[in-house]
Amino acid sequence: MDIAATIWNSGSFLLGYLVPFLFVLTIVVFVHELGHFLVGRWCGVDVKVFSIGFGRELFGFEDRHGTRWRFALIPLGGYVKFSGDADASSTPDNSEVARMTPEQRARSFPAQSIGERAAIVAAGPIANFLLAILIFAGTVYTFGRPILTPRIDQVVVGSAAERAGLRAGDLVLSIDGSSIRSFGDMQRAISTRPNETLSVSVDRAGSTLVLPVTPDLVETSSALGKQRIGVVGVQASRKAEDWTTQHFGFGEAVKVGFSETWFVVERTYDYLSKLVSGRESTDQLSGPIRIAQVSGMVASSGGVLALINLAAILSVSIGLMNLLPVPMLDGGHLMFYAIEALRGRPLSERAQEIGFRVGLGLVLMLMLFVTWNDLVHVRSLL
Repeated sequence: MDIAATIWNSGSFLLGYLVPFLFVLTIVVFVHELGHFLVGRWCGVDVKVFSIGFGRELFGFEDRHGTRWRFALIPLGGYVKFSGDADASSTPDNSEVARMTPEQRARSFPAQSIGERAAIVAAGPIANFLLAILIFAGTVYTFGRPILTPRIDQVVVGSAAERAGLRAGDLVLSIDGSSIRSFGDMQRAISTRPNETLSVSVDRAGSTLVLPVTPDLVETSSALGKQRIGVVGVQASRKAEDWTTQHFGFGEAVKVGFSETWFVVERTYDYLSKLVSGRESTDQLSGPIRIAQVSGMVASSGGVLALINLAAILSVSIGLMNLLPVPMLDGGHLMFYAIEALRGRPLSERAQEIGFRVGLGLVLMLMLFVTWNDLVHVRSLL
């Protein structure tokens, strides 16, 4: 009985958590590396390896251009290795370049101009942002967007809304001059600005009123950990007539894709700035364990469509993370190229080697930290 239960639980974990997680991560990683690959090929650089995952190869094939396409044992990332790269982090291999023929050297990554190298490196994060825009735009273009009218049905006693004079039946029109079209719009505007006084315009029985509302800072718990958000203490109307589906033309859907992607970027940078200034904690920093947990929850509750939208959010996050000016990451390479452009020559091989070692240390420390965060979070749920 115990063995059967163990097998059943293992199967449930694989189907419920691991498969959705790998589905989401593989899409995001593939698109990121495809950005590097396509721009590299466009610049005439030979590509040695296109890998999804790290470590020992599970299966793969070689195309007619000599690129090895491989799936590896550890599916937590990927890389494109160009001619002249020493390893997966694109550390220059000067000794290999020196042994190349002039024709081979011309097709190596280090031989390209600063602009071409920067374009190849930046193409990965840009591809992540484009993927997010495509997913967000495609979703609303195909299925539309359910809209809940921003009408207040109940006001919590003692809440910020009650203190500000909001009442049941009020229809929220705008917040700080920004039009509010749905209850979701209102939640976004409020949750991101706790302890700030907002100018809320409402329609009350045909008359327009402007009320100063200061959201309370509230700590909530979710699958991603503890979050500190602004709350005013109102509940939405759930009447059938307050629900509509908004449909979008192609151009409008693309605008939604850009705005949703920018919202994720803005929220991420807002969190990081507050983290640096000590106004946020590290609870929300998640690693693969918590992402797998969230993927499973999203897949079980919202299906494939919700999982694809999660892929869009994760794609933006990975794009932003890779732009951090840390050696080993794309942003670190771009930082080196900027220094090279200013100096008129690249940093010495020794300086770059030290930089990559520091970058590796920082990345490993971050991985250990977020994994520990995940384990603490999972343990708290047991």
